[in-house]
Amino acid sequence: MAKALEGKVALVTGAGKRIGRAIALAIGDEGGDVIVHYRDSFEEAEAVVAALKEKNVRSWALKADLEKPEEYSTLIKRAVDSAGRLDILVNNASIFQKDTLKDVTLESLKRHIEVNAWAPFSLIRDFARFSGRGKVVNLIDARVHGYDWAHVAYILSKHVLNELTKMSAIEFAPDIMINGVSPGLILPPPGAEHGYIDRLKGTVPLKRHGSPADIADAVLYLLKSDFLTGTIIDVDGGRHLIEYQGGPHTDK
Repeated sequence: MAKALEGKVALVTGAGKRIGRAIALAIGDEGGDVIVHYRDSFEEAEAVVAALKEKNVRSWALKADLEKPEEYSTLIKRAVDSAGRLDILVNNASIFQKDTLKDVTLESLKRHIEVNAWAPFSLIRDFARFSGRGKVVNLIDARVHGYDWAHVAYILSKHVLNELTKMSAIEFAPDIMINGVSPGLILPPPGAEHGYIDRLKGTVPLKRHGSPADIADAVLYLLKSDFLTGTIIDVDGGRHLIEYQGGPHTDK
């Protein structure tokens, strides 16, 4: 029996680590070939490529710094040149730095918007130009239902990506279906201990945190569907229903 994504080629940004890695491997499990994008994590990206090839799918690693237009503006074409085609784009890569309304700078805001919103949108436009048809999934954040007071530039950039997802879904229909997945409490921030999310489980209606596999499952659902566009799935245990609207919280 053919697998759901057999014969398809996907580009997953930030696929060497964390959620991006889980998404890349899940696409491989469904028979899809995967281009593993990375910025600095060459060894991790090569490990994902090796793991994908063990699943009997094709895989390549491509480098691009999403803070450098000269690099990300060529990423889609390089992906097509490497694989011969491109059917799926998963915009997963992002930056996540601390700042508050009292200390956020214009430089930080510009940096977050370029990496977390503008670069993904640029990739979508190039995907439309070089592929013509296919599916896009953007990784957003369930906190776009409100605020993240400790990561102001980050959450503003995700608000921008959230709106660009919906606007792009209209603009590039019917040939390209563009959807989003908004993770909640899934992994601790880079460098933080796992206890970081364990301490916050009580803020989730389901009283537990999720896993990268939960996000990968949602991405696969969107990639398998042929009648969804402009849909954003919150994978957060229901936390968006009760959180994010209050004032600053030092533990967020």
